[in-house]
Amino acid sequence: MRAGLKTVNAAALAAALATLPVLQPAAATAQDTAAPPAATRTTTQAESAPSAILVADNVFLRDENTLVAEGAVEVLYDTTRLRARKITYLRGEGQLMIEGPVRITETGTVDGEDHDSIIIADSAELDRDLQNGIIRGARLVLDQQLQLAALNMSRANGRYSRLYKASVTSCRVCAADGVARAPLWQIRAESVVHDQDARQLHFTKAQLRVLDFPVLYLPRLRLPDPTQTRATGFLVPSSHSSTLLGFGVRVPYFIKMGDHRDLTLTPYLSRDSRTLEWRYRQSYRNGQIEITGAFSQDSLQDDTRAYLFANGQFALPRDFTLSFDIEAVKDDAYLVDYGYSSKDRLDSDITLNRVRRGEYINAALTNYHTLREDERNATIPSIIADLNYERRLFPSALGGELRLSAGLRHFYRYSDLDYDSTDSDLITDGRDVTQLSATMLWSRDWTLAGGLRLGATGALSFDSFIIAQDSSYPGSTAQMTPTGALRLSYPLEKTTANGTRHVVEPMAQISWTGGEKLNVPNEQSTLNEFDSGNLFSLSRFNATDRRERGTALALGTRWSRYAASGNESTFVLGQVFRDEADSDFTRSSGLSGKTSGILVGSQWRSANGLALTGRGVLDMDLDLSKIEARAEWFKSDAANLSASYVWLGADTVEDRPDTVSEWSIDGSYRIARHWIGSANWRYDVADDRTAEAGIGIQYRNECVDVMLSLSRRFTSSLILAPSTDISFTVGLRGFSTDTIDKSYTRRCKN
Repeated sequence: MRAGLKTVNAAALAAALATLPVLQPAAATAQDTAAPPAATRTTTQAESAPSAILVADNVFLRDENTLVAEGAVEVLYDTTRLRARKITYLRGEGQLMIEGPVRITETGTVDGEDHDSIIIADSAELDRDLQNGIIRGARLVLDQQLQLAALNMSRANGRYSRLYKASVTSCRVCAADGVARAPLWQIRAESVVHDQDARQLHFTKAQLRVLDFPVLYLPRLRLPDPTQTRATGFLVPSSHSSTLLGFGVRVPYFIKMGDHRDLTLTPYLSRDSRTLEWRYRQSYRNGQIEITGAFSQDSLQDDTRAYLFANGQFALPRDFTLSFDIEAVKDDAYLVDYGYSSKDRLDSDITLNRVRRGEYINAALTNYHTLREDERNATIPSIIADLNYERRLFPSALGGELRLSAGLRHFYRYSDLDYDSTDSDLITDGRDVTQLSATMLWSRDWTLAGGLRLGATGALSFDSFIIAQDSSYPGSTAQMTPTGALRLSYPLEKTTANGTRHVVEPMAQISWTGGEKLNVPNEQSTLNEFDSGNLFSLSRFNATDRRERGTALALGTRWSRYAASGNESTFVLGQVFRDEADSDFTRSSGLSGKTSGILVGSQWRSANGLALTGRGVLDMDLDLSKIEARAEWFKSDAANLSASYVWLGADTVEDRPDTVSEWSIDGSYRIARHWIGSANWRYDVADDRTAEAGIGIQYRNECVDVMLSLSRRFTSSLILAPSTDISFTVGLRGFSTDTIDKSYTRRCKN
């Protein structure tokens, strides 16, 4: 090529190259990594737009007003790349004639995430600014998900792409004997307009086809493009069948109310119910709230049924966080009948807390509402106020760690009737309790000769109680409680030739807690568990309204094994001996009597995601008094399985008149490339019956989600009846973000 001609080319191309980026059909594209193949190709850079580059095998002037680039033409500008066989620029008419195959790609950022779009066409005629024109044989691919094919496509104002005689699908289209098969689903329309600024697709005379068979006609249809995160419109409907409510359909409608709030309304119409479900969300500069609820008229009850759940969290100055949670229901069975929640106690609270290094502040006000048949809201502690403060210090004079803590708790019952020990019915229990506690605790560890570890702990606690409306207890009482403990441990470690590491740590602790047992009601320490977490605690009660007093000796050992393959296992064995028994420890807790049960615990975890955990307490005859076992297997989306078994002996003190023995299984497994199965099962071994069971199957590929589930609740009570529920949902993929997962994409045989 003549050297003088290159200068003329650069001047003539400058205006066109500067405007090439407006050709993109959306705000995101895929990056083509193909490099210019030949060293002899000509590269021309526009002087007025330094970032615009033209690469072609041949560039020349046909006449004074016609510039031609041909032979693997590539135009690069910022994040946009245009590839064509030939580009002809008619300066006088301000037209670009582009001969294909044509490919335009761009990569961009939308809402902080990378998205892409691609245009593939046979040819194009565009004006000088590339804002208007026609693209023939066009195929538009949005965000590697949605494909739009048309006879031709026109561009207007650099924003709108109008496709004529268009077909839209996100399904992979395979060919058989050189002929493309019909996609699993497609939307055919007389025209489709893509508004790249609003990120919306507008269909005219649309027809939904399944395997090329028309199933639905819509004169007008609007759908979001794959880069759209929030847009007003219908969401995926679902159908449900219930023995309580009959067959019904849910049709959610999403309403965008600005950039920071939205509302979803979901009418649910069934044979025996008319329900409106709703969800409101709003984000603030320093927090967010979410409110869900429903109203129902059904054949199960004459009155209107309703529930409301709300929660929110806000960041406040000085590192404080304010959170709230509201739970309310109009009748006790509503949540279970409609599958909204399985809770049998509702808790509403507002909490203010701050967590800093060495400091913890928490203030909470909680209201409980029981849905249980054997409880009355008037006689349970319905309102609980809690204030806690804890501070960690490291005094240089003493060494070790000093903890200062204080707490204030108040338990309020709605009932204003007194209770005494002669009452046979707790309906008169209106007892209110206020407790103030404060503790100063110091602890320090030393390493002695030979690796022996010595630890010392000293504490002084103050507890004060005010009791109202209960003549069984004094009106007020208080006490100071001193505590001291010494512990010894001897950690041993060995590494075998194959890299497996063993760590064995025997431990012993002797502790003493003074003071007398206070005559106060047990409001918090009603269910205590003996486990590896409190084996060496100063008190094994789970709250401060009870303290374990007298002298106690705790013995235990821990053995840990770390294999070079990544497998880990731990075994714990322990027991507690006391000089006096505490009657507030129940028999099934494993802590009653002067000698506790024998604690046995183990855990094994493999490198491939399988974990086994077991915990139990043996009595002195080596019979199990309680046992809990759990197995879990988590392997990405391929498998998520868990199974557990619980056995608890009968204990009337813990309000458990019968033995509890129960199996529970829950999980999902990817059976094949496109199939995911799920199941849950809860079996009551003591009663020899199934309590709950469910099974589900999901088919998923690159363009569709189909889910079918069946569940059965076998339990019954005065307010609950056994029920069977069936749910079926079909969702079209490609019209929302975060739907790209190539592992589910179908493969063409040829």
